[in-house]
Amino acid sequence: MLALALGLAAMIGLSLGLLGGGGSILTVPVLVYVLGVAPKPAIVMSLPVVGATSLVGAALHWRVGNVRVSTALAFGVLAMAGAFAGARLAVHMSGAAQLALLALTMLAASISMLRGHRVEPAAGTSPRATILVPVALGVGLLTGVVGIGGGFLVVPALVLLAGVPMRQAVGTSLLVIALNSASGLAGYLGTVAIDWRFLGGFTAASIVGAIAGTALSARVPQSALRRGFALFLIAIGGFVLYRSREVFRVVHRAPHDTSATSTA
Repeated sequence: MLALALGLAAMIGLSLGLLGGGGSILTVPVLVYVLGVAPKPAIVMSLPVVGATSLVGAALHWRVGNVRVSTALAFGVLAMAGAFAGARLAVHMSGAAQLALLALTMLAASISMLRGHRVEPAAGTSPRATILVPVALGVGLLTGVVGIGGGFLVVPALVLLAGVPMRQAVGTSLLVIALNSASGLAGYLGTVAIDWRFLGGFTAASIVGAIAGTALSARVPQSALRRGFALFLIAIGGFVLYRSREVFRVVHRAPHDTSATSTA
């Protein structure tokens, strides 16, 4: 089981390194459906995995000048506030509800990947703070609630709203994701028991995979890889959504239960 866990962690890191984002969204399904971790601890455990792996990726991008630290900090501070709030909110949510929301997020990410990342700032684009602020808070909130990095949202936001060139947006987003994940984890501390020993090995394997993926990224056709991964996300997201279908049944039944009580 340990060998399987480390192998899957390396694959998560590899996909993150190859794609520059997206791979971390698989962490929770792997922990829950393959390794048998309960949903809520799995979401909490995903945060240090995502954060540490993204931080290593950001360091690699920083070495070649692809990280705007000031932009990452400005965006990251807002996202961190959202991530902490999301984590505190998620304490009161059921694990099944969190998984259902994760499944919907996976499907949204797959659509974003299928559409591609051909987003470039228009000439003379200036930062639009009135839009960027709620986007940053929203990305952070999502990170805290479902335990993902949100790179598929951060990159377009940096490009279109902050005027960051695409190549720098990818590297900058990794630093934002690392900050988000740290804040989200802080919001959960003391509320969920975590197997730190297992998590340390899982995270280390993911980092090794990310380094390998980053080295391979220049040699692999990104468009074909992204489409294939998007289709894979649709399958996994659909599976998670199906397994979490009871959440929607409860929501659907609630109004009837209330009316029956009031009639009586």
